[in-house]
Amino acid sequence: MSADNERHGGAIIADVLVRHGVKHLFTLCGGHISPILTGAESRGIRVVDVRDEGHAVFAADAAARMTGIVGVAAVTAGPGVTNTVTALKNAQMAQTPLLLLGGATATLLKGRGSLQDIDQLAIMKPLTKWATSVHTVPSLGAVIERAIAVATSGVPGPVFVEVPVDLLYPESQIRAMYAKEVGLGKAKGLSARALELYVRGHLYRQFKAPALPELSLPEVRLPALLTGSPSDGIAAAARALRAAERPMIVVGAQTMVGVRDPDRLASALRALGAPVYLAGAARGLLGRHDQLQFRHARTPALKEADCVVVCGFPFDFRLGYGRTIKRGATVITANLSAAEMKKNRRPEIAVEMHAGDFLVALAAQAAQAGGPRWPAWFETLRGRERARDEEIAKKAAPVGELVDPIHFFLRVEEHMADDAVLVVDGGDFVATASYILRPRAPLAWLDPGVFGTLGVGGGFSVGAAASRPGREIWLVWGDGSSAYSLSEFDTFVRHGFAPIALIGNDASWAQIAREQVEMLGSALGTELRRTDYHRVAEGYGGVGLLLTDPAKIDATLAEAKAIARSGKPVCINVHLRATDFRKGSISI
Repeated sequence: MSADNERHGGAIIADVLVRHGVKHLFTLCGGHISPILTGAESRGIRVVDVRDEGHAVFAADAAARMTGIVGVAAVTAGPGVTNTVTALKNAQMAQTPLLLLGGATATLLKGRGSLQDIDQLAIMKPLTKWATSVHTVPSLGAVIERAIAVATSGVPGPVFVEVPVDLLYPESQIRAMYAKEVGLGKAKGLSARALELYVRGHLYRQFKAPALPELSLPEVRLPALLTGSPSDGIAAAARALRAAERPMIVVGAQTMVGVRDPDRLASALRALGAPVYLAGAARGLLGRHDQLQFRHARTPALKEADCVVVCGFPFDFRLGYGRTIKRGATVITANLSAAEMKKNRRPEIAVEMHAGDFLVALAAQAAQAGGPRWPAWFETLRGRERARDEEIAKKAAPVGELVDPIHFFLRVEEHMADDAVLVVDGGDFVATASYILRPRAPLAWLDPGVFGTLGVGGGFSVGAAASRPGREIWLVWGDGSSAYSLSEFDTFVRHGFAPIALIGNDASWAQIAREQVEMLGSALGTELRRTDYHRVAEGYGGVGLLLTDPAKIDATLAEAKAIARSGKPVCINVHLRATDFRKGSISI
């Protein structure tokens, strides 16, 4: 059998990925991992190569969030692996099930000073649920299977598997490589013969030894699933919700992890009939407009509610560490993490299980016949919602020099398609967008999550476009954050992806400047230029549009949509005027 036809380690990995429904492998090429890429392609997995290893992980993260299937990225050894650190930590904090495959030097060369050989596991272990290295070809498939199980079970998260290069290429090529390096068959002295014997024994174990259990394999803790009668916690939660006068439900990103049928969760929320606030990846779960959904004044609502159901959301800074929920309220929480459920505030009822399954089970016991109850409570919340929307609309300035961000996003909101996917990556510009833009559908809003990472935009858009072909992708970038991943316009063009990128160009790291200038009297380090970002996109093969006149917003957005429909990515460089809309906001 020729080397071209031999089954190799890359094919073994690809076979496992196919069994788990993986459709895309995100990567940046490298000699250490080439067989993983060719193996994936030969099994029908689309290989999407990007311009930075971190962006490959961001793309895999986005694909996992949108499909409910583990996201997969492969990067080369050494700096290829270390370039993923921020993206991997972002996935860990967002609880995204993700498999990162890292190349490594040959097993016999470990620690001997070969190219890009470092202790990768020491770096990866704090960032992952499990980090391990494979030592023999027969154990490769089993380790990948276990890695996916670890990534997707219990509290989901990223895993890292280091695969030495001599486990990936065909056996004949590896034997030839070692023969050249060691001189197999040419030994003349005793020490040379001993070395040859050792290498031959190593090669036999590497390719022929039985797959032995890996001592470092962690125990897989499966997520709590509903079997038989609902738990006491769910029954208690149902009783509390039925007895409430001012209930509310907060749905966080973890509720959507691994979900492939979001309509089931949306139906559960509608059956419960209580006011709902959606956060993170849960945004869009109830569509663009729903009588149960509220977007503004969450803190006042938490201070007044007498029963708060928190699903897949920790009591962190976004919920005022639990202190914004009034004392005496019945707090109910469902979470895959026992520690996260009780951090900062101990709930009255805690159910350790997938928050989506919890909502479905809760609805089965506490569904409201005849439509939503609590009319007075709803009217209070709706009054605040209307007042805030009207306040925002009044601040919009459709005329004047340059573009007002509020007016701009009000127009974007009307132009976005009904199936649009939103990717957001920035500070002040993105925060303004979040008040106005309404996600259209479940699993159609991608933000970095609690880590607040800048630079997710390019990779997330790659993952979104790959996972949702034909859908309209809107990428909202601040001018500062755009520079982290504007290079992915090259990837968009090469792979036929056509997102519409909006860069809010105010020549400033405005989110930081708002607090720094006010508190310290200095704009030091926060000032940028009105850079021609649209021309950068053009340089990578995309289409660039410059928007400086508010009278041309609608025409420019319509042109961008037409360009995207033609299959070309487009970047609108929006020159913003100064605004005090978010005056007083801080970033810590």
